[in-house]
Amino acid sequence: MLKKSFKVKVILPSVLILSILVVSLNVFLSVRFSSLNNALINEKLEANIKSLHFYLDDNKASTRTAAVSMSVCAGTIKAIKERNREELLRLFTPMCAQYKVDYYTITDHEGTVLARTHEPDHVGDLIVNRPNIKDALSGKVLSYFESGTLVKVSVRSAAPVYDTDGSLIGVVLVGIRFDLDSEVERLKELFHAEIAVFEVDTRIATTTRKDGRSIVGTSLDPKIAKIVVKNKQEYLGHANIFGEKYKTYYKPLLDAKDDVFAVFFLGMPTTEVVTASNNVSRDGIIFGLAGLVIAILLIYAIMSSISEPIITLSKNMGYIADGNLNVNIKVKSEDEVGNLGKSLQKVADILHKLLADINIMVAEHKKGNTDYGFNTDPFRGDYKVLVDSVLELATFSMKDQLTGLPNRRSFDNRLDLEWNRAIRDKTPVSILVIDIDKFKAYNDTFGHQQGDIALRTVASVIRQSLNRSIDFAARWGGEEFVVLLPSTESSGAVRVAEIIRAAIEKAVIPCDDARGRKATISIGVNTQIPGHDCLISEFVSAADDALYKAKEAGRNRVWHS
Repeated sequence: MLKKSFKVKVILPSVLILSILVVSLNVFLSVRFSSLNNALINEKLEANIKSLHFYLDDNKASTRTAAVSMSVCAGTIKAIKERNREELLRLFTPMCAQYKVDYYTITDHEGTVLARTHEPDHVGDLIVNRPNIKDALSGKVLSYFESGTLVKVSVRSAAPVYDTDGSLIGVVLVGIRFDLDSEVERLKELFHAEIAVFEVDTRIATTTRKDGRSIVGTSLDPKIAKIVVKNKQEYLGHANIFGEKYKTYYKPLLDAKDDVFAVFFLGMPTTEVVTASNNVSRDGIIFGLAGLVIAILLIYAIMSSISEPIITLSKNMGYIADGNLNVNIKVKSEDEVGNLGKSLQKVADILHKLLADINIMVAEHKKGNTDYGFNTDPFRGDYKVLVDSVLELATFSMKDQLTGLPNRRSFDNRLDLEWNRAIRDKTPVSILVIDIDKFKAYNDTFGHQQGDIALRTVASVIRQSLNRSIDFAARWGGEEFVVLLPSTESSGAVRVAEIIRAAIEKAVIPCDDARGRKATISIGVNTQIPGHDCLISEFVSAADDALYKAKEAGRNRVWHS
């Protein structure tokens, strides 16, 4: 009777309570584990979506920069005036590699094709009605995402070409392709996700394979096509691709007529999350049942010690799942719950530090401090991949890849910052516009590879000639450089310009034949104390005019506006 009473009143309720507790704890941890992992997947997907938008915008900016730079090349102007197709082909093949664009088309002032990448022997077509060409012939430099007969999906920019007398003589159009398997494979490595490009609703490039074969030519799901193509909306969803679950994102691309002509697809696999959650559930049940017999007599003692850290852990996991990463998880127990709390705290700390470092880096890059980075050693696994991707994209977007100096975009940010500071403090700001003398002749003599060495050498000398941390040097484009000197009077700016000019004159730039060749530069200087009614464009233009006067006066000299 005693045994029966004990079994009914203590053991059976204890077994029932512990069983319920084991199952509840298992479900709780599985849900929270899935929630946390899904939050991480969502964070990674959001970062990849932002990176994809940045990638598209950056390629648009790159084509614009390339078109403008190629259009002002003296060789381009001369070849178009002479309608020298062979010279255009010779010039633009290395320039495409230099500016990292995939194709080009050159026309005269009437929009007639003089040279092109695709079907180079097929010239004479009149393409004046194409949006880019039409804009360029009217003096505009605009960029569009477009499709064509040979190039299915790309971004294009066209720039007008002017003769030395200011008359329009032609157009330079360049583009970057997105419809190549090599490009989507590169993006897959960058984003760690499946990538596909659709021409309207037909897949034309993809990283997805079925039985080792590409699925190019398959169609977009009709329901998704209605949202993305017909309604011109982005789409976030889920998909089962050959037995694996993905979180998906579709980005429509609009052409010059505001019609969807292409769609970008990005897929993040979630199978690993589901598998991990199932493993947690299975392991929880096995270990819970195995410890049930031993825990019956101790259930009342351990109940209170378990409940408190579980509640604390639950609250903190809820904070993290809701996006609050600045948490302090105080789980003092040294058991599995305590270890889980420590691991969760470590995850929260890593993500919190990552977001803080990224925010600081973005703020510094907006100021023009393109050398700013952060230590990636604390990050591992997918965190490390994400951090490296962010750093790579930030560096690519703000630095000139040839010289290592900040690029034009970075300089514009820094100029805007220093200009506003000068207005506020009523202090002078000076600018130096630098051009390598007779650089085209140097390139023609020694080749573009040697020309790149010369550009890097000049950039290094300019960088070493600046002593103040606030002075800022950047590559302006082609063989031109620019230096910004905050809080600097005209006399000081001229002195710095002379130091740079003399240093370049003394520098020996190595050549292919092992001989030395002296390089010289011309520098235009302008100084101004900005006011609210002053324009940055006029400030820069005055320095550019001074540069041309320095060249007209014989080169290898400094000219102050």
